Amino acid sequence: MDKRERLEAFLESEEFDSVWFARPNAFAWLTGGNNVIDRETDAGVAAVGYDGSAFRIVANNIEADRLAAEEVPDLEADAVSLETFPWYAESLEEAIAGRVAADERAAADIGVPGLERVDPTPLRQPLTEHDRERYRTLGRETASAVEAVCRELQPEDSEHEVASALRVALSARDIEAPVVLVGGSERAQQYRHYTPTEAALGEYALVSVTTQRAGLHASCTRTVAFEPPAWLEDRHEAAARVETTALAATQAAASAGGTAGDVFEAIQDAYDAVGWDGEWERHHQGGAAGFAGREWIATPDHDAAVTAPMAYAWNPTVDGAKSEDTVLVTTGDDASVDPLTATGNWPTTTVQSVDGDLELERPAVLGLEN
Repeated sequence: MDKRERLEAFLESEEFDSVWFARPNAFAWLTGGNNVIDRETDAGVAAVGYDGSAFRIVANNIEADRLAAEEVPDLEADAVSLETFPWYAESLEEAIAGRVAADERAAADIGVPGLERVDPTPLRQPLTEHDRERYRTLGRETASAVEAVCRELQPEDSEHEVASALRVALSARDIEAPVVLVGGSERAQQYRHYTPTEAALGEYALVSVTTQRAGLHASCTRTVAFEPPAWLEDRHEAAARVETTALAATQAAASAGGTAGDVFEAIQDAYDAVGWDGEWERHHQGGAAGFAGREWIATPDHDAAVTAPMAYAWNPTVDGAKSEDTVLVTTGDDASVDPLTATGNWPTTTVQSVDGDLELERPAVLGLEN
């Protein structure tokens, strides 16, 4: 089912006449374009609406020409209209409301007077074929940037310096980085979200990013060691086995109509099986990825549907170690578990899920000479 068909089904099931999207990830999902100017606001500078027959983009006169030329140039002229309003006359919310007839029942993903509020997250799942192909490119380029920076690290580098290098490497590939975490050997053991500081990397480092381009998000973690503690390899493998188990459980749940809670139960059991019972309580374990860093984050008894084909980014941690990639999971005759944030140029290790149902090549710890 393509995006137009999903919207038509949504309008019919919810008995809406139209629906509007102004949040950046939803706007990007429908148009492939970027409506962001101010990153501290929930809404972008334009909205896209659908009434069952045509798309309408609404933007103020400051942004309209640029959006048409650079952000949504490939939209078919007969399938979409671009409507403008003076920037000083009304807000985007008021502009949307003014385009909804008094007898219309409409919804939006932001607060609009007279419209109901809608969460578009379920509409974005599963991924369309076009988005899956774009995801492969984003994942590969994200991993390429991260791995290039990681290969140049030195023990005396500060976490801030590494974070800066990551942002530059990603930006050079036209990739934004909403999340950049760099934890040296001391702080990676203290905190699960190792936001960068002036601390030196020391014996080893964990480098984690979540990136974004054209709405799609990719996450990955790499581990670099100079003089690693004796336990690092074992804990890294334990985290990788939990991640692989989560992916096996994801594919099984997608095939059987299961939920995020089903996968989370498998994650809990996997921690127990690798000798780290209860470790899941110290950090969220990830979930579905796509037009958000996580479309949902799994928790015990979480009833979110596990769909396929869909990207998933599970990120188990084991006391100073972490394993994380964005992986495309498919089911059916062509069922696969396909890491998207992979380059083929990083050392790997073969990892089995705790039940033996899935075997994957996962990123290994990269050893660098001091």
